[in-house]
Order: sequence, then C-alpha cells, then structure tokens
Amino acid sequence: MQKRKLGKSGLEVSALGLGCMGMSFSYGPAQDIQKMTTLIRRAVELGVDFFDTAEVYGPFTNEELLGQALQPVRDQVVIATKFGFNTTVDPKGADGAPKLNSRPEHIRAVCEASLKRLQTDVIDLFYQHRVDPQVPIEEVAGTVQTLIAEGKVKHFGLSEAGVETIRRAHAVQPVAALQSEYSLWYRKPEARILPLLEELGIGLVPYSPLGKGYLAGKMDASTTFDKSDFRSILPRFTPEALAANQELVALLNRIAAQKEATPAQIALAWLLAQKPWIVPIPGTTKVHRLEENIGAAELVLSKNDLEEIDRAAAEITVVGARYPEVVEAMSEE
Repeated sequence: MQKRKLGKSGLEVSALGLGCMGMSFSYGPAQDIQKMTTLIRRAVELGVDFFDTAEVYGPFTNEELLGQALQPVRDQVVIATKFGFNTTVDPKGADGAPKLNSRPEHIRAVCEASLKRLQTDVIDLFYQHRVDPQVPIEEVAGTVQTLIAEGKVKHFGLSEAGVETIRRAHAVQPVAALQSEYSLWYRKPEARILPLLEELGIGLVPYSPLGKGYLAGKMDASTTFDKSDFRSILPRFTPEALAANQELVALLNRIAAQKEATPAQIALAWLLAQKPWIVPIPGTTKVHRLEENIGAAELVLSKNDLEEIDRAAAEITVVGARYPEVVEAMSEE
C-alpha cells in the first residue's frame, strides 16, 4: 500500500486507513470480537497501518478491541483516538444530543484511560472529537501540547472544526490532521476547509468516505435499518432520500464499469485524487469489503475521469440532511 503524509506533521500513514467505529457501535449490534480482531489483523497484512477509534465508540469497547487486536503489531501501526464527550456521567442533554466536555482535566483523564484500553504508552494522533464552545480552543490545544511534551501523545487533531477554530488551535499546537466528513455526497469542506488545510499544511482524514455505506451501491428505497443502527434516524437515509440519491450511485456505477472496478472503489479513488494529503478511513465489518476498499488505493482516475465525475456530480442535488439538527449543530463550518 502506498503511503501518504498528513500535511507537514511528518505523520506518514497508509493511503487508506480503517475506521473501526462500526465494529462496536452505531451501525447496529456490536460485532463478534474475534471476527473483528481477524479483520483488523487482515488489514495490517494488506498494508493498512492507520486505525481510527474513539472512547465514545461503545463507549470504550472499540478502543479495547483495537488495543487487543493491534497489540502484537503495535510498533507497526498508527492509532488515532478522540476525546471531547461525557461518556459516563451525564452523557446526554435534554435535547438528546451527546454532551461535550473538553475541559483540560477531562482531556487528561481520557488520555490516561485510552492509553490503558489501547494497551499502549503513547497515542499517535489525539483528536478533539467535536469543538466544545465552553472551552477556548487555545486551552484544548495547550493541554494536548502538554501531553505531547510528556510523551503520552504524538500528534494533535481536530474533528468537524471550522476555519477560525483550526487557525487558533494551530497557532498554539500544530494540528496534524482534521477529521471531517467528505465524500462525493458531502462536499462542503471544499469551499473553505480544504484551502485552509493546504495553506497551513494540515492533513485531512475523511470519515464516511462511502456515505455511511450508501455509495457502495447496495441500498435503495426498500433498505431498512435496525433501531440500533443510527442511520435509522438520519434524514439522508429515509426511503425518499434513498430513492432520490440513486442518481449519484448511477454515476459511480457508470465510471466503475469503465474502469472494471466497483462503485465503492471509484468513490474512494476520487477522494484520493483530490489532494495528496487526504487519507480516507472507510469502515467495514466484512473482510471482503475491506479487500475491495483497499483495491481503491491502486486505482488511478485520469484527468478526464475526474472531470467527467465532477461534471456529472455538479448536476446532482443530494437529498436529505446528513444529521438531525441537534447533531449537525455540533459541527462547525
């Protein structure tokens, strides 16, 4: 697998990482630990060395899974995890949204607990999961800077942060990477975020690069979701939206047929072609999907291919908000 550098941070990782959330959380019931351990280790065999988790995934169980699965190869991989939510005491507000918490003492406590669950003495990339409006970002960046000085963290990251927050944080402690949603069906970062990351030398780690599975081309208006699958409450996954957005899948299918690839591979190859410092982290719980996704790293889209995709995509209006309003409000622009 080819390697990529996340901006100017010096952090070099496989061109595709592995998002591990869905193994334990959010996409239906938690998966079998032994099967997921096998999948994670298969990813390592195939050249993936960048693994993404968070304390809130489970909570806690996803970090534990990753710590156990990667322990034999810890020196060969990069582990990213996140802080920023209340996970045990008072985790949700009256509106049902998760409660944010990026107070310095909480960040330190999360770091110590994550180190234990991950069975490691250092976190390679420590993201603020969502910006906490109650805590100045300078305090957050300064706290992570101290953890870096103590040798407990190597790199600082932000997730779903806006332009001003990124600038202010980066002025205190260089930000290695921003993790935000970015794909052919969510292109909002292109307007302001991508130019800023290029200017500052910050890498982008797109989560949901396959549109939470939709861009793989296996869903239609009849697709249903278990109540433990958070897509069951997302506006973009209503039957009406699933039907309306098939036009985007048709575009991917058309290009895939030309390239003897799959729609998922085209969607990932398109992302990789946008900037050399973009590292998508598609998630999966199936080994054959893992292998399919990794194939995208070897797929080259020509200038003509990319222009054709952009022309066609510009004519498509994606239907449905990506999150309910209370969740969307936690992301900055």
